[in-house]
Amino acid sequence: MTKPMGNEELALRREVIETARALPREGLTKGTSGNVSAKWQDGFLITPSGVPYDALSEDMIVPMDLEGGYRGDFLPSSEWRMHLDIYRANAAAGAVVHCHSPRATALSCLRRPIPAFHYMVAVAGGDVIECADYATFGTAELSQKMVAALGERRACLLANHGQIAFGPSLAKALWLAGEVEALADQYISALTAGEPALLPAAEMAKVLKKFASYGKQASELEDGTQPAFDMPVNRGD
Repeated sequence: MTKPMGNEELALRREVIETARALPREGLTKGTSGNVSAKWQDGFLITPSGVPYDALSEDMIVPMDLEGGYRGDFLPSSEWRMHLDIYRANAAAGAVVHCHSPRATALSCLRRPIPAFHYMVAVAGGDVIECADYATFGTAELSQKMVAALGERRACLLANHGQIAFGPSLAKALWLAGEVEALADQYISALTAGEPALLPAAEMAKVLKKFASYGKQASELEDGTQPAFDMPVNRGD
């Protein structure tokens, strides 16, 4: 007998579905390509293999453990290994988004990383968004190459395949996938006119330090954290 879902799990399954449906809506994938997962208890919840996003229901979202086991009547996405290995390697990972977004995929087919042509490259956690070496989809080898390309970063390209991104929440993972696609679009546009000037390592180190507080309000900053920008004077209410 299937264990009944609590309200918290049901809500997370719905959020996984909504995130998956956002991929084609935001131009990050076509058809059923791509997959979404969210950390849950001692494992994670992931979209099933081959089911159109519009047809998904809460009971189709597949629970998996961190040993590669699953429960239920639906097979997990063919790329479940990549999700599993991200959760194993990164305690801060709360959700993973994998997609075949057009520009990121185009760069991956050139096997070309996204260098520090723009400071926003730092949103992925480094001074370059690497491109993982090629391996056949749905294999442990692909996942191993992805882990190597990620390093300490939160996103990478996958050669001749697409991109993958993770974050502390589904919203953050989806946002980062969108940022990677936007950066890929900007980089390809710059390449049409020549080789863009790259920011030096010292500048990217400064940017990465600032990004520790990027997008946070003053009340959210930890003691000693450098603000992401020069702070204006608070005049009160």
